[in-house]
Formats: sequence, C-alpha cells, structure tokens
Amino acid sequence: MQASKLTITGQTVVPPKDARRGFWRTIAKYRWLYILAAPGLLYYLVFHYAPMVGLVIAFKDYNLIKGFWGSDWIGLDNFREIFKSPEFPLLLKNTVLLSTYRILFNMFPDVILALLLNEVRVNWFKRIVQTITYGPHFLSWIIVYGLVFSFFAPGSGLVTTLFRDMGWGSIDVMTNSNAFRPMLLITDIWKNTGFGAIIYLAALSSINPELYEAAVMDGAGRGRQMWHVTLPGIRDVFMLMIILRIGHILDAGFDQVYIFLNARVYDVGDILDTWIFRRGIEQLDFSVPTAMGVFKSVIGLILVLGANKLSKRFGGSGIW
Repeated sequence: MQASKLTITGQTVVPPKDARRGFWRTIAKYRWLYILAAPGLLYYLVFHYAPMVGLVIAFKDYNLIKGFWGSDWIGLDNFREIFKSPEFPLLLKNTVLLSTYRILFNMFPDVILALLLNEVRVNWFKRIVQTITYGPHFLSWIIVYGLVFSFFAPGSGLVTTLFRDMGWGSIDVMTNSNAFRPMLLITDIWKNTGFGAIIYLAALSSINPELYEAAVMDGAGRGRQMWHVTLPGIRDVFMLMIILRIGHILDAGFDQVYIFLNARVYDVGDILDTWIFRRGIEQLDFSVPTAMGVFKSVIGLILVLGANKLSKRFGGSGIW
C-alpha cells in the first residue's frame, strides 16, 4: 500500500483528494487545447443548449407580456391541438414523402459523381468538372428560384414561351401539383450533388491502394475493382449519411419549399416547417409551433437511434 493509493482485491483506488489533484493536473497539462476548444464549446452552449429552455413554451399558453415563466401552464393541450388538426395528416404526409424522395433519389447522384470523378485521370479536366458541379451549392435558393422562374414562369418563361411559339402546347411546371415535387427534387440535385460528392471523394481517398493492386493481381478489371473495393470502401460513409438523413426526415427543406410554394400546390407542397412558419411568425402563435418542433425532435431522435441500431445489426458502422 502506497501513501496516496489503496489496493483492494487487485484494484487501485485513488482517494478523492488525489483524484481532484489529478484532474486539475490534466487540465493544466492540456490547457492550450482546452483554450482552443473553448470558443466552439461556448458556441454550442449559447446557441444550441441555452435556447432549449424555450421548450417550456410547448407546455404553456405563451403570452409575450407574461414571458416564459409567467404564462399559464396547460400541459399537453398544444400537442392535442396539433394531432386533432385536420391539416396535420396532410402536412405529415407531404413532409415524409418529400424527405423520403430526397433519400431515395438525391443520395445516389452524389455517389455516382464521386465515383466518376475518382476514375478521371486528367487532373485539369477533373478540376474543371469539380468547379462546375460545386458552384451551384453556393447559390441561395432565392437565386435558384429566380433561374427556374425565368425558364418556367407561366406564360412568360423562356421554355414556356418556346413551347407556345413552336405550337407544342402549353407547359406548366411551377403551378402544377404533379410537377411540383419533381421540380423540387431536380433543383435540389442540381444544387447539392457536387458538394455532396466531396464527402464520398474523401472516403475514396482513404481506401488503401494495396487493395486495388491485389485486385489487379487477381485479374479484376475496373468494374470489378469498383464493385469489390471502391463500393465497400464507402459503404460506412453511405450508411452514416442515410442515418443522418433519416434523423431529419421531418425536415423536408424549409428554405427551398417555402420559396417555391404557391397557393396552387399547397396540397402537395405544404409541409410541417412551412405550417410552423405561418402559425408562429405570421400569426404570432408561439405555443403550438413550439410543440410541433418538440414533436419533430422526438421523432427524429427515435429514428436516428433506430437507424443506428439497424445499421450495426446488419454489419455496418453506426454513428457511435
């Protein structure tokens, strides 16, 4: 037995006083790393965790004059109002459908572009393609909407005018319920595919080159190398992206949908976030939209936990 430690059944137990000294000693040793991490930790504390106090609004009849703590407590009444609302089933359906379409159709273009760029051996051509495909990501949805409007505006767009003048009939994209969701998906693919491919290109760069050399020694061509080496090498990253997207399945892209939405496509385009905006910002009713936000967060957490567990069960690697 040492002066500052006790040995009990083969285990070393450090007295609380010495444990505290060791803690502060570790802090002092790595003080510069803690100082560098402090701004990031402070950011998340101030802008992500402190605002969570406002979740209490979901359980109150919030009044701006009375404030958080002075407003009347009404329990789960706000949630009951949401679930009993005749709009809720349609909003939930539109949100889930748009998010599911994004997962099914908008993730594979990222992978395909990354695989194609990975096969390019001419560096200057590869850089040009990367620049062209990355560029749209940095445009705001306002600008994207302006571009789409200039081409497909009813009666005055470039494409609609061309169809009319050529005698091919009229074309209606922006105010057609059947075309609204495909338009959202296509513009999202155009805007974000190039940037999304960066993640998979990073994953491809981490694949051990010796695996390709072994495949070549076994007589594998480029197709076999891609199937047996490249795709398994990015599988974990692909599963990670799916898990993250599933967690945001009730976030169908507010910025894009709100900008493109119009009265004629409400039946297919109105989602939970646009409803929250109208109810909270335009009507100044904060309690029910906050309850809707809590509902979305709880469902997102459950979906992330479930998707992570399924990924691990089927041989993939989850988030943790």
